Amino acid sequence: MMYDVCVVGSGAGGSPIAYELSRAGFNVVVLEKGENYREEDFTKDELGVCRREQFTPPLWEQKHLINEYSDSGEVTHYDGQEVGWSFWNGSLVGGSSNLMSGYFHRMKPKDFQLLSSYGPVEGANIVDWVLSYEELEPYYDKVEKIIGVSGEVVKHRFQEPRSLATFAYKPLETSRVTKWFDKACTRLGWTPIPTPRAILSEDALGRKGCYYSNFCGSYGCASGAKGSARAALLQKCNAKVITDAFVYKLETKEGRVVRARYYTKHGIRHTINAKIFVLAAQAIESSRLLLNSKSKEYPEGLANSSGELGKNLIFSAGGSGSGRFVFENLSKEQQEELMEVGLFFNRSLQDWYEYKESTKIYKGGTIDFLFEHQNIVSRVNREIYDNEGKMLWGEALAKRVEKRIKESRVLSFEVFNDWLPTDNCFVSVDESVKDKYGVPVGVINLYSHPQDREVGEYLAQKGVKLLQEMGAVEIEYSISSSPPPNLVAGGCRFGEDAQTSVLNKECRAHDVSNLYVTDASFMPTGGSVPYTWTIYANAFRVAEIIKKELEA
Repeated sequence: MMYDVCVVGSGAGGSPIAYELSRAGFNVVVLEKGENYREEDFTKDELGVCRREQFTPPLWEQKHLINEYSDSGEVTHYDGQEVGWSFWNGSLVGGSSNLMSGYFHRMKPKDFQLLSSYGPVEGANIVDWVLSYEELEPYYDKVEKIIGVSGEVVKHRFQEPRSLATFAYKPLETSRVTKWFDKACTRLGWTPIPTPRAILSEDALGRKGCYYSNFCGSYGCASGAKGSARAALLQKCNAKVITDAFVYKLETKEGRVVRARYYTKHGIRHTINAKIFVLAAQAIESSRLLLNSKSKEYPEGLANSSGELGKNLIFSAGGSGSGRFVFENLSKEQQEELMEVGLFFNRSLQDWYEYKESTKIYKGGTIDFLFEHQNIVSRVNREIYDNEGKMLWGEALAKRVEKRIKESRVLSFEVFNDWLPTDNCFVSVDESVKDKYGVPVGVINLYSHPQDREVGEYLAQKGVKLLQEMGAVEIEYSISSSPPPNLVAGGCRFGEDAQTSVLNKECRAHDVSNLYVTDASFMPTGGSVPYTWTIYANAFRVAEIIKKELEA
């Protein structure tokens, strides 16, 4: 059978393609290596999610090799299986969008012009996007309406332009502790922003509104309120979704992809033929697939005449911090406010999206604030050592856990700033190490530019100051070069010059006329926000381009 479009990957980059084109009457097939889940299949199983890799492949079957570069150029090698270092973040229909917390911020106009706005940085491969904020803005707006983004527009110094004055859906309910936050910001002269979330605050779009379980990040949504690619798109279109389909090669003929080859988990081989192929398997795996699809026609890997395939991998730089509010320091009313269960915190700061130190203007970032996860496993793990660092056992541990959980609460923050693209952060493959399917594994080469950490440190200090102003204790934070595996982009950057980029402005491969890449791989820089809203928006943009091609 010949499909109009074959989409490899069913997450935020692939599902808008399937949704738009199948609803336009085209024959679309989606290949997903994971399983399909519906709302009724998701539970709050802490052990399943935290200890048993419920939604990701076991590392003994599918691992990565990791090379970590230091500032001095030294390289430390890791076997992902041996050290338990996983870069998988959601192998199921809808991909990792099922497991996201749903913090949705748009990139800002200057994020698209990082080089022009802030100048070159030594040791970093910064370029401007070939797409402007103004061109992508209508698709950000489309995501708000179709995926379902809840929020409240608050004017602030770095607010990006919007087509609509308000969000598509009203804000989620928040804890009364946000009043403490807002007052502390006022005293400090800062602007608190209600955090936009890809979570429905009310029944809409054929989905239920949020029921405030506080199990968002790392968990599938049992109500359908979270705007996953599965709930918002794939369950509402007639694209054919084939699960248990690990695509290991794209075959070409005369400059076009003619078929995708995939394995089932039992090693059975299948092929799919289509007119157009769209790759959206997650940045690392998309580069790996293209590198493993080399042939006589493409000896260095598919779509790699530039030699740029896999290069300039980026993550979200930054880190996290936290502080604890304890009953001893609170009034009775404040204690009651603190212990309200389920309601979101939903506050962000972007006062330093750009800042100046000495004579230099730096691109800054975003700080999101949230209560610690409701998962009891992680909360108890915080308490197994006493204040002197001694491990607790038995009754002493039980008393500490009970007091800490019943009479205090942790407020955390997450810092998001640019991870600058560099020569030492890229994806390659190792022909000598194979996964369970006999396919060369991906090699993740990691390097964090010193400026990433400098900016992260600057922002983290602001987070600490806010917690201090609120009266938190036990304040701590960490900014490091360790990348978050769920926030990864690059490897197939787009650009106008086929000698220095893999894709053109349409996210079509320069070398292959019917191949598009629509996950975060196309991004030459990542902005200082989580990527998902931008991935969705760009995929809707590319879907429109492909639709016109098919209709021609």
